Amino acid sequence: MNTTSKGTVKKLLAVFAHPDDESFICGGTLAKYASEGVDITLVSATRGDMGRRMGNPPYLNRETMAAAREIELRDACKCLGIQQLLFFDIRDKTVEFIDEESLTSRVEALIRDVNPDVVLTFHETLGGHPDHCAIGKAATAACQRTGHLDSLYFITFGNAMERPERFGYSHKDVMKIDVEAHLKAKLAAFRAHRCQTEIDEWVWLPDHEALAKFGRYEYFLKADRESSAKKLDDLF
Repeated sequence: MNTTSKGTVKKLLAVFAHPDDESFICGGTLAKYASEGVDITLVSATRGDMGRRMGNPPYLNRETMAAAREIELRDACKCLGIQQLLFFDIRDKTVEFIDEESLTSRVEALIRDVNPDVVLTFHETLGGHPDHCAIGKAATAACQRTGHLDSLYFITFGNAMERPERFGYSHKDVMKIDVEAHLKAKLAAFRAHRCQTEIDEWVWLPDHEALAKFGRYEYFLKADRESSAKKLDDLF
């Protein structure tokens, strides 16, 4: 078991916006640390009720979407080994309109309760979606308030951070996590998010073909770029 020097279980808090963020973006990393005994808490700010994909062929609507995606997320959490799942119950596509102080305080209270060793969230400008950026901004502010900034990492998309200079970063700011041994769990989590992935034919190919679509690494940006150097292949 992956534990601290005091013998207590290490903790990871992931603060994301939608069901499937955890699987599609960093599912390999979450599965890796869960397999090592890390206690993982996942926050989904919304239930993804405004998602554009409704199955293939469509079998969901605006009234049934939230409940279906909650079930799918719970199944994905089992695939990845995530122990705790929390929802903020913010309407999908409205996170950016929530009072910033209220949202930050909510994340702050959770950080103080969980006391995580690592926090994952979206970068407030590189998140790619207004909901992503808003929850990332709140989580970053909450980490600053609680003294967890040096434990905060921003999730990134695909292998974009193989060339971090395009985004104003250098390689010393990038954590490169080898997830090759955990890609089967990541694929299972993709498939758990059925209504979002049925349209993607590659997800449902035979396992060996689908797994070949994944990269070996997942990349994270250090929030505290001035923090003392750590190994760049382990968030802990």
